[in-house]
Amino acid sequence: MPQTTHRIEANGLTHFIRDSGDEAAPAVILLHGFPDSSSVWNLLTPLLVEKGFRVIAPDLRGFGETDMAARVEEYDLRKGAARDVIAIMDALKIERAHLVGHDFGAALAWSLAAEYPTRFYTLSALSVGHPRAFMKAGPEQKRRSFYILVHQLRGICEWLYARNDFAALRRQWTAKADIDDAIALLARPGRLTAGLNWYRANLPLSRMLRPPQTGELGEEIVRIPALGVWPAGDKYLTERQMTLSSDYVEAAWTYARLEGSSHWLQLDKPRKTAALLARHFASR
Repeated sequence: MPQTTHRIEANGLTHFIRDSGDEAAPAVILLHGFPDSSSVWNLLTPLLVEKGFRVIAPDLRGFGETDMAARVEEYDLRKGAARDVIAIMDALKIERAHLVGHDFGAALAWSLAAEYPTRFYTLSALSVGHPRAFMKAGPEQKRRSFYILVHQLRGICEWLYARNDFAALRRQWTAKADIDDAIALLARPGRLTAGLNWYRANLPLSRMLRPPQTGELGEEIVRIPALGVWPAGDKYLTERQMTLSSDYVEAAWTYARLEGSSHWLQLDKPRKTAALLARHFASR
């Protein structure tokens, strides 16, 4: 599989991007979440390339080999990361692409699809539904999301996660098959804080306790075809937060429940995930 890597200056930061497949093929943008980097897509990428797509997988700001932003507010999805993705597409001369996000990358993908509908053919959200559906999903989702409150504790959460060779982080993310690789990246100076700043900028306690306000993550309606895939073994997200997402899509909506997979469906079920994505891409 032909793959190159780029370091692209975009939106004030240097971004690391994995670029796989034929440059002339339809592009797919893959957006990872916490505690990952673009390497989380390594099993899925060759399968999409085999199906005739060019795959672009960036390390999002603060993760992997991409620069860290200096302030918490710079991790706001709409003000920072969404503009990163558009700037990367512009640098690579990609006018339009299929958009796929997992975990916090899915939250970013929902925002991108709503704000820049002319730049994307389709949206595929893996594990994480629309932000407003997430907020409305009920008490079980709130229970599963308790860790997000811990992530707000600046300095304390970093200490809790990093002590004893990242024992607490390993316990929290037990389903992640390549957790040692993720920890090696997060253990570098400032990197764990950068990853946690995604939660602090976008899901502070004050925002989780009230409806979304104008200009905030969660108010957006998506008007391009959207696919939501929920893995039945996901211990962090309920099925309800994904199925409710249809209320915020004013275009074709497809829901798929993936059995036998943890939160990391691209690692646990890469062939099934690739097949679902390719079918969705062909539907537009």
